[in-house]
Amino acid sequence: MGGEDVRLRAVVSLAQSMAAAHTPRESWRAAALGACEALGGSFAALSVWERGPGRLRVLVNAGERAEGEEEFPDEETYPVHEFPEITEFLHERWAGGGEPDAWVETADGPVGEDDVASDAKSAGEGGHGSGYYHQRVAALRRRRRGCCVVAPIVLHGRAWGELYVARPVGEAVFGREDADFATVLAAVVAAGISQTERLEEVRRLAFTDPLTGLANRRLVDARLDEAVERHHADGSVVSLVVCDLNGLKAVNDTLGHAVGDRLLERFGSVLSRCGAMLPGALAARLGGDEFCLLAVGPEADEVIRVSTELCDRASELEHGDGVACGIASTGDPIGPVVSARRLFRLADAAQYRAKAARSTKPVVAGRDGEVIRLADSPPKSAHDRRRLRGSRP
Repeated sequence: MGGEDVRLRAVVSLAQSMAAAHTPRESWRAAALGACEALGGSFAALSVWERGPGRLRVLVNAGERAEGEEEFPDEETYPVHEFPEITEFLHERWAGGGEPDAWVETADGPVGEDDVASDAKSAGEGGHGSGYYHQRVAALRRRRRGCCVVAPIVLHGRAWGELYVARPVGEAVFGREDADFATVLAAVVAAGISQTERLEEVRRLAFTDPLTGLANRRLVDARLDEAVERHHADGSVVSLVVCDLNGLKAVNDTLGHAVGDRLLERFGSVLSRCGAMLPGALAARLGGDEFCLLAVGPEADEVIRVSTELCDRASELEHGDGVACGIASTGDPIGPVVSARRLFRLADAAQYRAKAARSTKPVVAGRDGEVIRLADSPPKSAHDRRRLRGSRP
């Protein structure tokens, strides 16, 4: 098979791998590994240019990683002034139109420990001479790599980041054809990243309440199922707090829906703030005036403490009338929780009792015997059946 056919197949394989990714991380990894294989490299990295802090942030390191290199690093960043080509030189190259070309660097570049700073300074003053890539050359030597090819990634007409592929010392140095091919691969990666970003936006909209920005019922259902499975597997404490914002209908009827929406948004902020006190908790709006917190791990007493603070803060909201709050936790004596629906029914029954009693504090299943009886008894109305089933109206 000819070289052109091999590279065409590599391009198709890269595009297919990125298209099959389900998460941004999977997409980044597919991009780096696909480019590494296509160019015959031993290592590849994908980095994004974060304009606000002025840095290149490494998203993924793939292939044969050097000591200290993590596959998905949390804090591997480099100030862009150390790599000015991403912000200065490339923009000048783009001025005439078209896509920026990739380039090759080698560990044999003229760099010495004593002259890095002075040459970097001259580059920062506008020079594009031999000192321009010193940081990359030094990095190649430090990690025992012989050469690399760097391909800028352009997304929506702007510099997005870069694709970096390296070979170890002793292997053939990348040539001009490799750099041209890397430019093509970077364009394919850009298309894949664009697709991933669109899918992530769709997912975000699918699992987010548009008014409050909290999670929505769909995400709660999925996370609650996972949480109960984890409880069955390792005994993790799962707690569900269901809240009903009191007085919303009166606010809508007397002051208008705009004021009612602001009340919902304010309570959503209070819920998010209190939820942050429980590590990993999910704050959500179930719909209408109903909200919830899902916590996995914290003890029931801690969840009750936070929920009590939530009730106190809700009572201080302008135009509101507090919140009815019910809690069900596997850390309390509520019997076997065989399904997510069971926990939801208990939490909803506790909230229903809190509302009926106009309680200013949470009602807790297992600590209020009436709650379990209410959850297990046949609902008296269609509205009650919907609530205790834990389904949408």
